[in-house]
Amino acid sequence: MADTAASGGAKGIGAHLGGHLRENGMLLALVAIVIFFTLVVRGMLGVDFLSAQNITNLFLQNSYVIIMALGMLLVIVAGHIDLSVGSVVGFTGAVAAVLTVNMGWPVYAVIPTCLLIGAAIGAAQGYWIAYWRIPSFIVTLAGMLVFRGLTLWLLNGQNVGPFPKSFQSLSTGFIPDLFAVGKPNVTALVIVAVAAAIVVWLGWRARARDAEFGITPEPMAMFLARNIVVTVALMFVGYKLATFRGLPNVVIILGLLTVLYAFFTESTTTGRRVYALGGNEKAAKLSGINTDRLVFLTFCNMGVLASLAGMIVAARLNSSTPKAGVGFELDVIAAVFIGGASMTGGSGKIIGVVVGALIMGVMNNGMSILGIGIDYQQVIKGLVLLAAVIFDVYNKNK
Repeated sequence: MADTAASGGAKGIGAHLGGHLRENGMLLALVAIVIFFTLVVRGMLGVDFLSAQNITNLFLQNSYVIIMALGMLLVIVAGHIDLSVGSVVGFTGAVAAVLTVNMGWPVYAVIPTCLLIGAAIGAAQGYWIAYWRIPSFIVTLAGMLVFRGLTLWLLNGQNVGPFPKSFQSLSTGFIPDLFAVGKPNVTALVIVAVAAAIVVWLGWRARARDAEFGITPEPMAMFLARNIVVTVALMFVGYKLATFRGLPNVVIILGLLTVLYAFFTESTTTGRRVYALGGNEKAAKLSGINTDRLVFLTFCNMGVLASLAGMIVAARLNSSTPKAGVGFELDVIAAVFIGGASMTGGSGKIIGVVVGALIMGVMNNGMSILGIGIDYQQVIKGLVLLAAVIFDVYNKNK
């Protein structure tokens, strides 16, 4: 009987891994890439890849990718694409610079104004895509050219800066230690511990919900193993950051957005309707879903997140530049596909997108530390993206 139970448990784990090969594979790939760069960087340069300073830089350098990838996932799940996000990043960063530096607006007025401008840009593009049925590729390609030109016009081809400290803190600021202990930053440790507890609780809640609706839950051994790994990783990163300067403000923004969008996509009616739209638009429309409005709202949302990313990039650089955001759309789209989104729409998870963005960020960071040229970096990232898409097609055919 014991052998039979063990065999059944093994089969259950094997079946679950096979049915969730993409998402499990991406998480394992992230762990493998981190271990690889840790060993290689230490062996070749004698540098700690997982030092507190490098982990902080990793988040600061790649925050814009994660932020925009959350919105791009919804666009791609709905069956569309947005090529304009890099130009919107540059344009909204330029608007923030002009309002803050040239016109002297206070930061508390600049941030909501830029977010509204981003929403308006998304609405303008979403209108033609949703209600006029113009392909999103064409509309957003036009948007990419239009807003790149507007950025050059607004900045007159020159950098505008520096920003006041209050605006810079959007990207480069850190959460102070409310307990005033010093190092380690106790506030950072408490926040990370609470975040780890929330992750475990949400996982347990999802598992209970599956059982309630008759869905075969994830094997307990896998559930425990994954949550132990995630908790240990979070506490390790939290401790490293706590011994340096604490949690960056941008990490708090990323954490809140990730939880918000995970809840939206998994636990709300509107979120599930976006997936239904991408899976089969005709069936979704026949079931009473207003598909045109959903498409319109996904692009409005994308514009807001691109605007937020634009302000964070400008705050990090401490100036707005005419070339800000160039090529960002490629990194964002790659992160979404590497994280498990399907090219045909209708599938993809927020956590997978975050993992995909972290894979891209770790690769960029590791290759830069090793001194690998930008030419080889582009080749490697392109091959990784191609491999992820081939893997997706292979799974669907299988």
